[in-house]
Amino acid sequence: MDIFKVFTLEAAHRLPNVPPGHKCARLHGHSFRIELKVSGEPGEDTGWIMDFSDLKAAFRPLYDQLDHNYLNDIPGLENPTSERLAMWIWDRLKPALPLLSEVVVHETCTSGCSYRGP
Repeated sequence: MDIFKVFTLEAAHRLPNVPPGHKCARLHGHSFRIELKVSGEPGEDTGWIMDFSDLKAAFRPLYDQLDHNYLNDIPGLENPTSERLAMWIWDRLKPALPLLSEVVVHETCTSGCSYRGP
């Protein structure tokens, strides 16, 4: 069974490795929508996989680094594509959240990616 929590954050970035003239090479921003999914079996007593507030607390330090910031300045996000952002979140969150099963990054209303880790 999976549960998920959705977070929204505002951030600016540019993609330094795109071909010359590509619009994403210019500084721009997104209202990112981040979905964090955890998988497991509901506890016998609690009836849940985990408390949503624990999921929120685990993501909080990363959220604080990302929200209203320039992603290119964050170590590990020098080329902040949605794919790299999803992996960056996974790599930092998985040790504190062993039940993490998927990170979904929505860059726009119609575009994004999902990452299920190594």
